[in-house]
This record gives sequence, structure tokens and C-alpha cells, in this order.
Amino acid sequence: MRAIVYRDFGSADVLKTEEVDKPTPGDTEVLVAVHAAAVNFLDWAMVRGKPAFIRLVLGVRKPKRLGIDMAGRVEAVGRSVTRFKPGDEVFGSARGAFAEYVCTPESALSIKPPNVTFEQAAGVVVAGVTALQGIRDHGSVQRGQKVLINGASGGIGTFAVQIAKSLGADVTGVCSTRNVDLVRSLGADQVIDYTRDDFTMGAKRYDVVFDMVGNHSSSACRRVLTRNGRYIVAGGPPFRGIGLWALSRLTKPRQIAYLARPTPTDLGVLGELMSSGRVTPVVDRTYRLEETSEAIRHVAAGHSRGKVVIAVSSAT
Repeated sequence: MRAIVYRDFGSADVLKTEEVDKPTPGDTEVLVAVHAAAVNFLDWAMVRGKPAFIRLVLGVRKPKRLGIDMAGRVEAVGRSVTRFKPGDEVFGSARGAFAEYVCTPESALSIKPPNVTFEQAAGVVVAGVTALQGIRDHGSVQRGQKVLINGASGGIGTFAVQIAKSLGADVTGVCSTRNVDLVRSLGADQVIDYTRDDFTMGAKRYDVVFDMVGNHSSSACRRVLTRNGRYIVAGGPPFRGIGLWALSRLTKPRQIAYLARPTPTDLGVLGELMSSGRVTPVVDRTYRLEETSEAIRHVAAGHSRGKVVIAVSSAT
């Protein structure tokens, strides 16, 4: 089978399409024929090997696989698997998802809603779970609350706008001029064009500021919170959230940074939101497996609208 492999760290040019052995599922694993896989900023960090600890984790010079999010059709299941059978259409996460086939634990998958394409479902796990846990769990968003989403047109942001609206919030999205119509179409009640206005200088106050960009200081963002408001940090400059997360564990301020952790329950929630039409994943561009280097470069530029997807042509 074909898969994306790299041995050296560096630019996206280190990625190669190679023939590798087709995996065999273990007792609790599912073999999935991948129809589509999504690119995350973490993939770019893994290719670059920065921060340096990534090189220690992945190893130098040995073959490495890329990709996390994917959607496809179940090919085979391990003998202890009970939730899936061959032929099921699924979405979820798997190590080395940029490949024609992957094996992944049963708990990492959920049934793909029939009204969502493989390309749309491929980018749900990292972005969707991050948005869901940020808005619902850490933001504790309630009906009628005012929520501002900084980075509303990105992979996480497009999910966050729709999830906040599904909870009954009054949503303000922040994005560039070219993405204003997109964010409004997702349900945002107000849209701020950051090339024209600075939300941290406005008079409006928010119960939750959900920030994926990190282009303002945390103190500036907290300035526009209500008295009991929360500033939630997800993403932004690479690994910025990790340091803030560590600080928040110590000081427990109104500023909360977190590391999203996918669960079977949350994958099910996202599946229900998509099935009901309350959340529709946004796909920016689709590339062939052989064009993965180009897809990584596009994501690294930082201007994706929604998710960038790799279509695995031989699996469709």
C-alpha cells in the first residue's frame, strides 16, 4: 500500500510516497481503508522536528509516518471488536493516517453520519474535539452568553462558531476580510474584521473569549471579559498553549489553556451534531496523497479556511 514516509526533519520536501506493508489489526483494533485524511498544524511541527523534543520522541533518520485525522471504510476488525464491522463508514484518528490503510483502536473511531462526506469527516477529531471541549467544558458556555472566537475561520474556529451557536450563545467571530462571509454563514451573530478593528479595544464584554490565534496579549484579551468571564486558549503559535496550560494548572486564573483529549463519547457528540446539521465541517482545499507536501505547505502558511484534506484516491 502507499503511505507518506519521511526520514529526515526539514521542509515539506522531505515527505515521500512509498510502498509499505499493509497493517493487520490486533484484537482491539480496526483496519480502515482510508478515503480521506486531514492536515493539522501538528503535522508541520512533526515534519520540521521543532520544538526539539519532537526529534527525541520520533527519532532521527528512522522512517516516520504522518497524519492523525482520517475517515474511511472498515476493512476488517480484531476478534475483540464489538462496535464496528466490515463495510462501516467511520471517522476518527490513527497514527500514520496519510496512507491507504491504517489500524487504530476501536475507541478512536465513530460512525460517519451519512449526510457528511469522507472529506468533511476526515478533519473532525483534532479540530472538532478541541472546539467542543474548549467551548462546552472549559468555557461552560450557556444559552444567551456572549462568546468571542478569535480565529473563527480556521480549522478549530469553524467548529467553535457552530458549537457555540448550538449551545444558544451569541457568537462574535474574528477573522480577515476574505473570511467574513464564511464566518457569518456558519451562524456568527457578529463578525469582526481584524484588519479593520481590534476586538480588545472595543466596548463590548464577553462571557468567553476563545482564542486560537494568540495575536493579542492575554491581558488584552482578559480586558474584554465580563466579571466572571473566561479566556480560553487553544492553539495559536506552536505549543504556546502548553506553557499557558502548565501555568494555569498552578495558578488557576480566569485564563484557561488546555490540551484536548478525544474520547469515544465526544466523537459521538460530534457525530450527532453533524447528523443533525448543527455542525457542518468546512473543507478549504483537497489534495491527492502525492500532493501531501503541498498541503503541508499550505497549512504552514497559516491561512487555511477550515480544514485541508488529503484524498486517498485509490480508496475511493
